Amino acid sequence: MPSHVPDPSDAPTDVSSDPLARERSHLSASRAALRAMRADVEALDLRDVTANWVNAEVLQRQVEDRIKALADLADTPLFFGRLNYLHAPGAETAEGAEGELFYIGRRHVHDADGDPMVIDWRAPVSQPFYQASKKAPMDIALRRRFGYTGGELTAYEDERLSDPDEAEHSSKLLQAEIERPRVGPMRDIVATIQPEQDEIVRAGIGGTVCVQGAPGTGKTAVGLHRVAYLLYAHRERLARSGTLVIGPNRSFLHYIEQVLPALGELQVAQATVEDLVGHVEVRGTDTAEAARLKGDARMAEVLRRALRSHVTVPAEPCVVVRGSRRWRVPAYELEEMVRELLDRDIRYGAARDALPQRIAHAVLVRMEQAGEAPDDRVQDAVARNAAVKAAVKAIWPVVDPAKLVLRLLSDADFLAAHADGILDADERKAVLWAKPARGVKTAKWSPADAVLIDEAADLIERTHSLGHVVLDEAQDLSPMQYRAVGRRCTTGSATVLGDLAQGTTPWATASWEEALTHLGKAGATVEELTQGFRVPREVIAYASRLLPDIAPGLNEATSVREAAGDFAVRAVDPAELDDAVVTACREALTHEGSIGLIAADARVPVLAEKLTAAGLSYLAPGEETSADARLTLVPATLAKGLEYDYVVLDEPAAVVDGEPDERTGLRRLYVALTRAVSGLTVVHGAGLPERLR
Repeated sequence: MPSHVPDPSDAPTDVSSDPLARERSHLSASRAALRAMRADVEALDLRDVTANWVNAEVLQRQVEDRIKALADLADTPLFFGRLNYLHAPGAETAEGAEGELFYIGRRHVHDADGDPMVIDWRAPVSQPFYQASKKAPMDIALRRRFGYTGGELTAYEDERLSDPDEAEHSSKLLQAEIERPRVGPMRDIVATIQPEQDEIVRAGIGGTVCVQGAPGTGKTAVGLHRVAYLLYAHRERLARSGTLVIGPNRSFLHYIEQVLPALGELQVAQATVEDLVGHVEVRGTDTAEAARLKGDARMAEVLRRALRSHVTVPAEPCVVVRGSRRWRVPAYELEEMVRELLDRDIRYGAARDALPQRIAHAVLVRMEQAGEAPDDRVQDAVARNAAVKAAVKAIWPVVDPAKLVLRLLSDADFLAAHADGILDADERKAVLWAKPARGVKTAKWSPADAVLIDEAADLIERTHSLGHVVLDEAQDLSPMQYRAVGRRCTTGSATVLGDLAQGTTPWATASWEEALTHLGKAGATVEELTQGFRVPREVIAYASRLLPDIAPGLNEATSVREAAGDFAVRAVDPAELDDAVVTACREALTHEGSIGLIAADARVPVLAEKLTAAGLSYLAPGEETSADARLTLVPATLAKGLEYDYVVLDEPAAVVDGEPDERTGLRRLYVALTRAVSGLTVVHGAGLPERLR
């Protein structure tokens, strides 16, 4: 594969005679065009262009977002590739059709005449940059990749896909970009998307896609780029309905938050499941067994029964007085209305809203039979009549979802009545609070309780559905949490990302088919990514020794990394463990890039003191944007989804022992082992798990 990596200081001044100089010239011109595009938006005069101040505010925000999206990030390459088509796209069959040249980048840039200078990576014409090969060149004569150093274009590399005499080679620039050290939050992978990743990214909005991805396969990046692609392809639709990225914790969301803005997408909300179900203040915790049971899908039926129990079959007629006339709806007719609404199994609140109209309609029928001619306004007035309101209140009372869950968890008899045949006596005892709360505000709600309240709230009033939801680290959700997420995309689609081998909760899902059923997306496509691009070969092979114990049905991950990476396992005297870990951190800091010291949560305070005493500055997860330190001290429970160039793993046995059972502990260890991009040092004083010895 021809490549050109010159000394930048040797670049000739004659642009026409040097390809690299021409590419640099195009980069300068493109940056100038982008600045001009932004200046044009900034110069817009919005006075007197809207009908009212509300529209003016909306338009002003849209303009401000457009200005932000057009920012020129100095250290981010504006384009990273070039395609030379054999024919004009769409005219491949036209005799003598002349090919075109396109620069592929993070966003569209055009000149003053509107002619494109950089094509958005999401455009159809850009797809061959990711998909074309010698076997399937997709009408591409040449694919050029660019290499950058600090935002400066310093190299290029060509693949002549239509030349039968040129052998196919792996890209050195692509490999270098994948392995490039990083400090700070997660970067986009738009320049390095692989064909199997691109197929997932460009999947249609109509269906849900589930990605089972081994460590380092880029599943999180694929999910984020899929959002960016869908926003490009379905901008108006998603602008109306909204998009959401759901992550496991705040540290993770902080780590990924710059990816979409770097691609020009500013309107994607981010949240944790806890944020979604934040109807009450969470101050309590559950035992593992209680949390597992509260997260069981059976609790949905318990809640449904408990809610419907508030409906009372009427025993008295409803008498409506209008003027000098009295209109009587007998109890048996009211009962028929109630049972019909119950049989329809519509939401509690919707049925409650429908009941007064049903009663009013019955009154209007009697009026018509008596020779009157009431219209719809009369029906609405009857529905608001005090007698009708009183009847509805008695038959179908308002129910507060938090109070409903409070009663279920506090009242043993109420729970037993509605969990009969669903939960056995021991299970009911496990979910009941040991000390009943007096009220909603004073209750010590747990995270699992909040999910139950969200379920109850949806049984009463429909939850707003978004156009697309990305759910990352999905393997750790309970069935009830899946239902909570599914409610947010009942009329939209989802991208589900996770790894069954990294499930570290007592309720971690056993299969994606089961998880997707709870999500309400049964039958969704399940794609598996097994080729790692970030984790070194030796590291992923070492961690994969645990797979037979933690996820026997999964394929072992492989790595396309040419560099084996730095890998060491050091056994030390237990009394010298802390000092040995500090030494390993010092050694890691001699390398370029980010350093993660991962340890069992219980070990973090001890190691924090040791690092401070040794004069080593460190950050907490989510603070990686700081330029003052490259070392992050990471509790093992927060390591999922994060990655560091070099990882020092403290005492694997402590990571395993920090979990309620060995299998969960080994899964937590698997997560910790696979956070390294360039090097891993395992330091242990106690014995290693059997598979790793």
